Amino acid sequence: MKYFILAGEVSGDLHASNLMKHIKSQDAQAEFDCWGGDYMEKQGGRILKHISQLAFMGFIEVVLNLRTISRNFKLCVQHIKESNPDTLILVDYPGFNLRMAKRAKKMGYHVIYYISPTVWAWKESRVETIKKYVDKLFVILPFEKEFYKKHNYEVEFEGHPLMDAISEWKQTQLPKEEFFEKNKLSNQDNIIALLPGSRKQELEKMLPLMLRLPTLFPGYSFVIAGTSSLAKSEYDKFEDIDKVQIIFDQTYNLLSVAHAAIVTSGTATLETALFDVPEVVCYKASPVSYRIARLLVSIRFISLVNLIMDKEVVRELIQDNLTIENLREELTKILNDPEYRTNMLRNFLLLQDNLGGAGASKRIAEKIVRDIQKR
Repeated sequence: MKYFILAGEVSGDLHASNLMKHIKSQDAQAEFDCWGGDYMEKQGGRILKHISQLAFMGFIEVVLNLRTISRNFKLCVQHIKESNPDTLILVDYPGFNLRMAKRAKKMGYHVIYYISPTVWAWKESRVETIKKYVDKLFVILPFEKEFYKKHNYEVEFEGHPLMDAISEWKQTQLPKEEFFEKNKLSNQDNIIALLPGSRKQELEKMLPLMLRLPTLFPGYSFVIAGTSSLAKSEYDKFEDIDKVQIIFDQTYNLLSVAHAAIVTSGTATLETALFDVPEVVCYKASPVSYRIARLLVSIRFISLVNLIMDKEVVRELIQDNLTIENLREELTKILNDPEYRTNMLRNFLLLQDNLGGAGASKRIAEKIVRDIQKR
């Protein structure tokens, strides 16, 4: 069978690739046309548009790139028509993918949505769009099933795919000594990971502040988790970049040896917690984007860790609260207050229990293939 899979961000690329892996184990004739990234390509996907050309962060950034987004949408519709898949699988990327669900359904395609848009946070009216144009929705956060049930829409929850991604990574994990030697890392017991994000806009807003930390914590080695989806020159242009080391496309290896982490809000906050690394969560958007978000979003927290646990497990430094003084204070507590650190790690264990064990990607793939075969 032929599948068209549309992912627009790095996290979606990762989760889609794991799904593809298990679809292939259920459907030996599976063919994949994709909008996605390197992970999906490694699973045999034919990448028609790379995620590096798709991700825009914040309201203002989206508005400034509306013409590009519109061209991308038309191109994607054309690619779907040319591919003529048995099913369309949309992965996260809600602004684009919800529009695509509507268009694809009207074109007569079977539409599966994997990783729900955050309709529980804002624009709850989008539930009606999902009910009308999405044939099957797979959610990855435990509270989402009950949310949709209140809207008379049955969804599937099989666990969080990060549990699979980390479990599979551990099977081929580079030994620590080899990782240290490969990347010439010193001070191996005191590494602080910097995860500034995978988008250019995130890098520009987060990294300059993160780069001020090394001089404040001289006994630690700060290492940036870089991504090759951004050009190396995007990192090199920052002042004080010479104070830290950058390693590319080895985030899990870095987290496996890190003592603490400074993390830009997103999937990385959950990944960091699942590696049992105490963290500070950061987020900053343009002033206008942030004000609009404050008006529209009705949630207590922005990090996945706190959202899932429904309490403050990790400190969130957002917008005006994201200062070097607050960063220094929180990181000092993580490093020097044993009780504070232990309590955070204890909550990380409870978090894993809430997410369920590994196997979500496999179970979802089985249901997708079985559903298509029935049709």
